[in-house]
Amino acid sequence: MTKLLGYGFWNGVARLILRNRLFILFLVAGFTVFLGTQWKYMRFTYTEANLLPDDHEVNLEYNKFLDQFGEEGNLIVFGIKDSTLFTPEVLNKWNALSDTINSFDAVALSVSLKDLKLLEKQEEPKRFEMVPFVEGSVNTKVQAEALKKKLFKDLPFYEGLIYNKETGTIRSAVYLKKDIVNTAARRDFIVEDLIPLIDQFEEETGITVHTSGMPYIRTLNSATIISEIGWFVGGALLVTSLIFFFFFRSYRATFISMITVVIGVMWAFGFLGLLGYEITVLTALIPPLIIVIGIPNCIFLINKYQQEYKNHGNKIKALQRVITKVGNATLMTNITTASGFATFILTQSSLLKEFGIVASINILAIFLLSLLIIPIIYSYMSPPKERHLKHLGKTWIEGFVNWIERMVRDRRITIYISTVILLIASMIGIYQIKVSGSLIEDMPKKTTFYKDIKFFESEFDGIMPLEVLIDTKRPKGVMKLPTLKRMDELATTISETPELSKPISIVNLVKYGKQAFYNGDPQYYQLPTSNERNFILPYAQSFSNEAGLLDSYIDSTGQYARMTTFMQDIGTDRMEIVEDNLYNKISILFPEDKFDVTLTGKALVFQKGTNYLINNLIISLSLAILLISIFMAFMFRSFKMILVSLIPNLLPLLITAGLMGFLGVPIKPSTILVFSIAFGISVDDTIHFLAKYRQELKSSGWKIKRSVYASVKEAGVSMFYTSIVLFFGFSVFMISSFGGTVALGGLVSVTLIFAMLSNLLLLPSLLLSLERNIANKEDFKKPAIQILDEVEDEEVLAELDKE
Repeated sequence: MTKLLGYGFWNGVARLILRNRLFILFLVAGFTVFLGTQWKYMRFTYTEANLLPDDHEVNLEYNKFLDQFGEEGNLIVFGIKDSTLFTPEVLNKWNALSDTINSFDAVALSVSLKDLKLLEKQEEPKRFEMVPFVEGSVNTKVQAEALKKKLFKDLPFYEGLIYNKETGTIRSAVYLKKDIVNTAARRDFIVEDLIPLIDQFEEETGITVHTSGMPYIRTLNSATIISEIGWFVGGALLVTSLIFFFFFRSYRATFISMITVVIGVMWAFGFLGLLGYEITVLTALIPPLIIVIGIPNCIFLINKYQQEYKNHGNKIKALQRVITKVGNATLMTNITTASGFATFILTQSSLLKEFGIVASINILAIFLLSLLIIPIIYSYMSPPKERHLKHLGKTWIEGFVNWIERMVRDRRITIYISTVILLIASMIGIYQIKVSGSLIEDMPKKTTFYKDIKFFESEFDGIMPLEVLIDTKRPKGVMKLPTLKRMDELATTISETPELSKPISIVNLVKYGKQAFYNGDPQYYQLPTSNERNFILPYAQSFSNEAGLLDSYIDSTGQYARMTTFMQDIGTDRMEIVEDNLYNKISILFPEDKFDVTLTGKALVFQKGTNYLINNLIISLSLAILLISIFMAFMFRSFKMILVSLIPNLLPLLITAGLMGFLGVPIKPSTILVFSIAFGISVDDTIHFLAKYRQELKSSGWKIKRSVYASVKEAGVSMFYTSIVLFFGFSVFMISSFGGTVALGGLVSVTLIFAMLSNLLLLPSLLLSLERNIANKEDFKKPAIQILDEVEDEEVLAELDKE
């Protein structure tokens, strides 16, 4: 393996690239066109991320619920908190809006003031009839006020579902057909039909309509993700190109780099389509990530080319050295970066697995593109002019590198004390980190749909469904009076939980049946006694197949029942307390030998997924450290060097974790990514520094101090360049409206700056302080990266000239 990636291999690569320039360019262009044809297969996600493995117990329970009752996230709600609603003109327009919405094929059921049904008892024959709450148009204010009074006073069945008695808020509910909830048809209905209708109503009446529900939230959230991809890609290109130009002061170097990363972005989109993966809030980050990670490759290659040309003035020789000397080290740095992303493949979460696969493939792809495109384009261009090389002698960068050297030479004790202080502070901060499993926390806070979520939380105690699945273990067991009483008592517990809304179940309908039996008197809105049940049963049988609203709350066999409540946006810790309290009550009310009761729903699945990811964070990060340590061992053949090199790369991760604690940034799916990503990238600096350090050791006759200072001076410039580009490149993610993306960008940026300083200050300090224990000839006796000597260079140059 050493020989494979040594002089012979990279010499062969240089020959291959520089001999077959046109063929390679056509090959790159052809593959780019092919991947371009795969863009049409890109799909946008229509559901929330499922962070759990398919065979996880929570997923199995949720799938069991879906088998019984189908998709539970099919509810869209509209809310109005305005006293002018109950005026004839506005009320008629509101009812007309409901009629129009109900006419669409996508709608399975609409529950609004216009759709409300009243149960009325009829004697001949004994039956309940469902009559409209609103008949025809409302012509007078007296009629409107009478409807309002009747709704709020006489219809407790609809309290919490249609109205809030305390605030007077009115809500309409639209149930979409379950077979379109997770398809593009849902998006088309909401964007093209529903939203324009609501906008028209608001314009005509001047009343604000608050719209929410999981299908609506998913649709607008996905639209925001899609719109931000362009901003991310454009922002990353702008920022990195400006910084690149500031460093190199060369339009053509900047242009070549931009061409390279733009092709990399095109490949990233192509791989998403080729693999058939959905564009989620994570995979949407990959194209701009490729720009941010690809630019450092360009910096190392172009900087090396210009340095070589400045040294000897031979363009072909400079290009050959770029490939042979920088190619191996750059390959290894890209492999370590890809390894940081590839660890997500092992999480068993399809969301993270797809992200890890596409990201790691494209990181290696952008390395390949850089290695091919940059030397080939420069081979066709005129040699660099003096103005192109001016940046190599920038005094301000020299000043920064000299400061680093002085600190390492004279202030090592200060560096160590500062490191210990930062470490202690970080440990204090780590103990303050909180965990968040919120489904909506990362959603854009400034959007109207997020504000509407908060509106429904305050008015109706939440919008995210939490389901209780009750298996009575026998057919028709649900309608047994003891079962209904157990469900009613559980409903009371749920209603008394501040974070949960009043639940909806078959119990509500049975209570309404008793109220109707007693001629609509609201004081009888309660479960019937055993004697009353016998009297009411003949009436209830007449409408059992017409209830519509609650058909989906008991299965066809009568064995399974569901209770639906809505939960507020609460953290994982509080949700665990709520869950424990409910299960404690369930264990008392529903004996395990007679009932099987589980809590489920998308919101709960997401929270459990967050806990799963956190539990696997240590495993994922440990795998990243292990993989990268293996690469380091292969490259440097020194176990001692691995230990020394890991310290300055683990320290920034601890500092970042501490900052999260102090700044109140919780651990959640988006911020979990920070550590593996940042570690994979920050190790690149270590590889470049130690590669240069080993080269200096060999050329200086194993004089450690001279080698360390020389490495700081030469590697420090490139490390500074790339770290600044990465810092500002990842900072682009902070323009996102998604809180998790903002946190990811900010935390990775901060981590990489700390990693640069750690690798330039702490790493050389450790090498100097431990010079007697590391870096002897035995440690480096078989290096994996060959450093070419002048004879080899001249031989390759002569062979290339013959071509």
